[in-house]
Amino acid sequence: MISKIERRNKIKARIRGKISGSAERPRMSVFRSNKEIYVQLIDDLAGSTLAATSSKGIAEGTKIEKAAKVGEAIAQKALAAGINEVVFDRNGYLFHGRVKSLADAARKGGLKF
Repeated sequence: MISKIERRNKIKARIRGKISGSAERPRMSVFRSNKEIYVQLIDDLAGSTLAATSSKGIAEGTKIEKAAKVGEAIAQKALAAGINEVVFDRNGYLFHGRVKSLADAARKGGLKF
């Protein structure tokens, strides 16, 4: 029987084989832990992180509300850095709940993906 982590790693490898980020259109990678959510804008060609934020400093709200605030924050940082388009990397997580909330808030903030 395949474990939850092994399943996610297989999905993650399949996704990462198809997408890649550049300086003009970086990869927006999401990591979800049990308590927090983290997001980075990554230039895979240079191997560098262009912007990052997390829910660590956000005290109130549910996890979905925190994810939405993180999505708005990363959109603001990206637009300030001159980035309008990103490639969304859900990192093997299903596109619902916190991941969907973050993506919707980033879209509402002005990012295109």
